[in-house]
Amino acid sequence: MTDPVTTLRQILGPKGWLSGPDAEPYQRDWLNRYGVRPLGVARPSNTAEVAALVKACREAGLDVVPQGGNTGLCGGAVAQQPNAVIVSLSRMAAIGEPDPDGGSILVEAGVVLAALHEALEPHGLMFPMHLGAEGSARIGGLIGTNAGGSQAFRFGMMQDLVLGLEVVTPDGAIWDGLRAVQKDNAGYQLRKLYCGAEGTLGIVTRAVLRLYPTPRQQAGALLVMSDFTAAVSFGAYLRGEAGEFLAGLEFFSDIGLALALKHLPDLAYQLETRGEVYLLVELASGSTRVPLDDILASALEWGMEQGLVVDGALATSGAQRAQFWRLREEQPEGQRLEGEQLKHDISVPPGAIARFIEVGAKICDDILPGVRINPFGHLGDGNIHYNLSPPENRADFDGKAGRFAEALASLATEMGGSFAAEHGLGRAKIVMAERNRSIVERELMARLKDALDPHGTMNPGVLVRSPL
Repeated sequence: MTDPVTTLRQILGPKGWLSGPDAEPYQRDWLNRYGVRPLGVARPSNTAEVAALVKACREAGLDVVPQGGNTGLCGGAVAQQPNAVIVSLSRMAAIGEPDPDGGSILVEAGVVLAALHEALEPHGLMFPMHLGAEGSARIGGLIGTNAGGSQAFRFGMMQDLVLGLEVVTPDGAIWDGLRAVQKDNAGYQLRKLYCGAEGTLGIVTRAVLRLYPTPRQQAGALLVMSDFTAAVSFGAYLRGEAGEFLAGLEFFSDIGLALALKHLPDLAYQLETRGEVYLLVELASGSTRVPLDDILASALEWGMEQGLVVDGALATSGAQRAQFWRLREEQPEGQRLEGEQLKHDISVPPGAIARFIEVGAKICDDILPGVRINPFGHLGDGNIHYNLSPPENRADFDGKAGRFAEALASLATEMGGSFAAEHGLGRAKIVMAERNRSIVERELMARLKDALDPHGTMNPGVLVRSPL
């Protein structure tokens, strides 16, 4: 019987197989909590090779673990046992020519998000997905986790930006669903099924993505709000006043701002007033005839008259707008440099953000008095990155990480929200899902997994419990 590694080497060629020390960069997740050394790392160069290696792994009884940029926070893209092959699509990074008439582009799954943004710039087109890891996150991983980002409230999640997919199924077959049309109701919406499946149902190899015209003008503002309730109220007003021109609506707290300013010396805060919560607002339009500055200035004036806005500044240039955004984008880095932290990815209905933060703060302080809470995120869609740092002069959480996670998940569930807003379940949140979602919902997912992957070799232990 042929050794399976020999077979895989033959399929992939000399550049397509890594093992031993060469596989170590792929071995652990981004937070260094999960992962063992796999049998090896497969780096196919085309869809046919992906199909052949998946079929070979099935015949040899090897687990298959798809991996994008490995920037996920839930441990869903690394091996849980040595009898596994990690499949990296980093060599499949071709970007097709954009179709300006149809507003779409065909890309391979290994394309890095930032590279796609750069490739589209000369064409006056954009792919409206922006997140902190865009310099390393790959399209396949973004599809697998159904990524959101800062513009999800306007353009939707990844599932709303995918028109068509090509997928290698767990038995090595190839599904060609690369149709560049928005309306396709010829049966089940298979392309959406794979968005958020975290590689448990197959490997996405190519995708047709939706594109939009690059804005020809933008207007931005940084605002100090009186409290979180005021931020929610002002956000609702902006959605009505600015409508389709509202392109960014982010919030962050003074705790997060203080940590960012403390650890990033080149970061500058440009307002005279500090407050409990801040809003970052951005308007954008493809037309130069829309008076964005006037719309934003008028909204700011109304907010001050209502006592919602304490202080604020309109960006006078693209450079200043970028400086405002850095205050929000550097929140995770500032907290990381402070020391140990706990990350929670929460969503609630946007109108419930203030209540969640108020109740969540009491819950967290009861668990560990003095814990520092840094909520920040996307006001427009209710996504709260609810990150914690230990109390001042303390290096850890006294072994209470699980209590924080369970309490916050329960609170989000009670409020009609989710404990996995945009990071997925991975391996980290399976037990949490079983406690906070109905038996019917979890069994439906398990049946789907069993139907499409009856041998359970496609990314086992992720999203649903393995074995069931």
